[in-house]
Amino acid sequence: MTAQSRGESWSATVLTLFPEMFPGPLGHSLAGKALKNGLWRLETVDIRDFARDKHRSVDDAPFGGGPGMVMRADILAGALDHVRSGLAPRVAGRVLYLSPRGRRLDQALARELAGQDGLVLICGRFEGVDQRALTGRGIEEVSVGDYVLSGGETAALVLLDAVVRLLPGVIGDAAALEEESFAQGLLEYPQFTRPQIWEGQEVPAVLTSGHHEKIRAWRLAQAEALTRERRPDLWERYLRSTKSRG
Repeated sequence: MTAQSRGESWSATVLTLFPEMFPGPLGHSLAGKALKNGLWRLETVDIRDFARDKHRSVDDAPFGGGPGMVMRADILAGALDHVRSGLAPRVAGRVLYLSPRGRRLDQALARELAGQDGLVLICGRFEGVDQRALTGRGIEEVSVGDYVLSGGETAALVLLDAVVRLLPGVIGDAAALEEESFAQGLLEYPQFTRPQIWEGQEVPAVLTSGHHEKIRAWRLAQAEALTRERRPDLWERYLRSTKSRG
């Protein structure tokens, strides 16, 4: 049974050095409206509140040498333990650290996370966090892509955006979710609206034909062609899935 089926809000708790960065863009549009209406909850925890010196230091030089600094295991674990003690076990159990070496965030993972009661997200900075904190607290690592960001906050916003929009009631037309890129394993087909002719380019005639079966077939063909051209990896996966269903 999910939080939504029990009449409870899906919740996200974010451990960060920059709590002022949240909710950021998630405070606007549909996600912001859903947040205001209580369809999901967001709490931020400042990791520096668990520092042990007057300078509120959370990092130190890495053992073995090398550039940069590393977030200390004792301080991060202290912050996480405090958060977990105040959350229901079903919410506190799934803790994710935003890291380029983690499991790749995709639509399947977003749906999986939306089915949880909530998440605890850890935003790293510096050269990362002491491995002992990740190992000792059973923290999962998740990546939003093969590139380097200045910190985990922007990655956390991406992950939350991908998950929150899947929660019941956030997007009014649930059917729209099924038409989006990746929902069916394909990139989304091209979209058109008024005017029907713009700068000499006309909307494909099938879309104004009123023939719904032909429109569905055209959209599927376009989605398949785009996926085959632009994302061969997705196309191969799609072919395997269609063969297994057949």
